[in-house]
Amino acid sequence: MTPSFSDIVEEARLSARALWDYGDNFFNPTVRLGVTGLSRAGKTVFISALIHGLTRGGRFPVFEPYATGRIARARLEPQPDDAVPRFAYESHIHTLISERLWPSSTTDISELRLVIDYQRQNGADRTLTLDIVDYPGEWLLDLPLLNKSFAEWSAESLALSREPLRASLAKPWHRYLSALTAEGREDEQAALASARLFTDYLRACRDERFAMSLLPPGRFLMPGNLANSPALTFAPLDVPAGGSAPDGSLWAMMVRRFEAYKDVVVRPFFRDHFARLDRQIVLVDALAAFNAGPEALHDLEAALAGILDCFRIGRSTILSTLFRPRIDRILFAATKADHLHHQSHDRLEAILRRIVARAAERAEHAEATIDVVALAAVRATREAIVTRGREKLPSLLGTPAKGETANGETFDGETEVATFPGDLPDDPEALFKGAAFRGLSSTPSDKADFRFLKFRPPRLEQEGDSEPVLPHIRLDRALQFLIGDRLQ
Repeated sequence: MTPSFSDIVEEARLSARALWDYGDNFFNPTVRLGVTGLSRAGKTVFISALIHGLTRGGRFPVFEPYATGRIARARLEPQPDDAVPRFAYESHIHTLISERLWPSSTTDISELRLVIDYQRQNGADRTLTLDIVDYPGEWLLDLPLLNKSFAEWSAESLALSREPLRASLAKPWHRYLSALTAEGREDEQAALASARLFTDYLRACRDERFAMSLLPPGRFLMPGNLANSPALTFAPLDVPAGGSAPDGSLWAMMVRRFEAYKDVVVRPFFRDHFARLDRQIVLVDALAAFNAGPEALHDLEAALAGILDCFRIGRSTILSTLFRPRIDRILFAATKADHLHHQSHDRLEAILRRIVARAAERAEHAEATIDVVALAAVRATREAIVTRGREKLPSLLGTPAKGETANGETFDGETEVATFPGDLPDDPEALFKGAAFRGLSSTPSDKADFRFLKFRPPRLEQEGDSEPVLPHIRLDRALQFLIGDRLQ
């Protein structure tokens, strides 16, 4: 595709911003870490636990500069971007520790600056600035829209909505769409109704019963201050490929608003935030997809491939840093590893590696470093052995959230219970082919068909005058991969 004038202008803006960032980074070494993931993947918890551990003495034996004492201290400083909301770290930590509740999900972009004073391996004292950028993964799925026309996007969206699992969820929208005439006069009420029904369909797909991931445009499910604006009031139409929208038609109206969405929402996000990232972690709630079945897993695979296609990846060089910044390390992390016994963690990583395999191949060819990890930024359970008759069963102990139910039992949110985690299959393909596996259950029955419990954050014990330490699984391994090389 030949670059348009607007694309050339956008590239010039990006290069100018890169030069500015390079000059600043020369005197103040900085890593911009992007933290993203699709809905309910645990972005807020990950960032809160990372900052709390580094600033309050967390246990990170695998994070080499921290474990060897080369990090003198880590402290928060005012963020550099005045137009970006600050990540509400203090509020989230209070919610986690004092209220034992999970903080609210990410619905907009936010940022926080962490300054790390450390000693290099040669003994010299240095400072690294870590700018953490938190943004919804759904926004990434919008970036491919920049290279698509309204007709192309409509055709893809309609084809996706007609797939077996989605078709039943899209019926109300499809019914309304069949009565519309794209070439008819533009109609504000028709646009409003179409956008509402299309959004209802996207929201139904995201429900945990179906756990679909491929749901652009991302702002339709988290509109923020753009709610009800024309830039978010459009929907796909069944229009011919290569056709031309008549002036004054509903089709032309939808095309105009689709282009406005790209100008108002997608391009500013790409230019001001996404294109400036150095490192990236993508959090994945793979357990939700397991529960929903093979269709959800295939959908998650397509969504992650789309996300990785959006990244400017490759080995970082002086030239790329000056004119075209690249992400040179990407970590895919399967969250909520504390919902499984540690014997299944390697299998969880193998399944995630299978999910991102096709997407990761391009990153490796571009000389970017990519890895996967199973982690829990805040560990809500602990492992124990429970005796049932002559059997000794590996189990998880934790406090289910109030109102959670299993096998006819409703939990009060205060009582700790034992659950028996099932074994994930040795062969990841078994999940993609629909082979059953045993889910969590309050009994060891192999026929259990149960969704993973939602546990409350752990009750922490005060250790003298110091703040309690948040337990985790492999958060230190994630830190070592993402910034360990920058602290040598």
